[in-house]
Amino acid sequence: MKLLRLHIKPGDVYRRSDLEYFSTAVDRHLSQLTKEGTLQKLSHGLYYAPKKSKFGNVPPNDHDLVERFLKDNSFLLVSPNSYNSLGLGLTQLYNTTWVYNHKRRGEFKLNGKSFLFKLKSGFPATLSEEFLVIDLLNNLSELAEDYEQTVNSFQKNLTRMNGPDLMKMAQQYGSGTTKRIVKSALRKSQFFISDANKRDPKKRIVKCH
Repeated sequence: MKLLRLHIKPGDVYRRSDLEYFSTAVDRHLSQLTKEGTLQKLSHGLYYAPKKSKFGNVPPNDHDLVERFLKDNSFLLVSPNSYNSLGLGLTQLYNTTWVYNHKRRGEFKLNGKSFLFKLKSGFPATLSEEFLVIDLLNNLSELAEDYEQTVNSFQKNLTRMNGPDLMKMAQQYGSGTTKRIVKSALRKSQFFISDANKRDPKKRIVKCH
């Protein structure tokens, strides 16, 4: 029990298998540590060592929670609520987080929160505005948003986005439909830019290649 305590650090998330090496009766010791509050049982064999603050216990970090659940750090957390930050007029709220990964599929409750694990062949290491735009278009048919209105809003706001990065993300991570939408929008933008340059050649316009 003493050895087990030495390997528990506040703020960390553990699997039962992480702790069994430091105990000769891991289930009994985990039960004792849970009763006294040193550990909190989350779900699916996961335990959390609460980190204290002046406001009470700090909840576990989502990234740490998913990493211990997957036993893998190759994943990307995406909240559909992040689409609302793109300035496309989206306002819907969702109570789940998507986990793009290479190992698990399905919806799981972890520490009372809903995580939908989606198998993906590829995804970036971090979120960017351009990836979120492509991801929005990929998932638009699954969302509680008006499809045509959202696509139109994307096309109207294209000029404030980074065209080359957007095309790169579409090529790497976009579905066939998303690639067509982005390609068409960028082509129309090029025509608009060309006409604008003819009308006002002194005006500085950044082109998207």
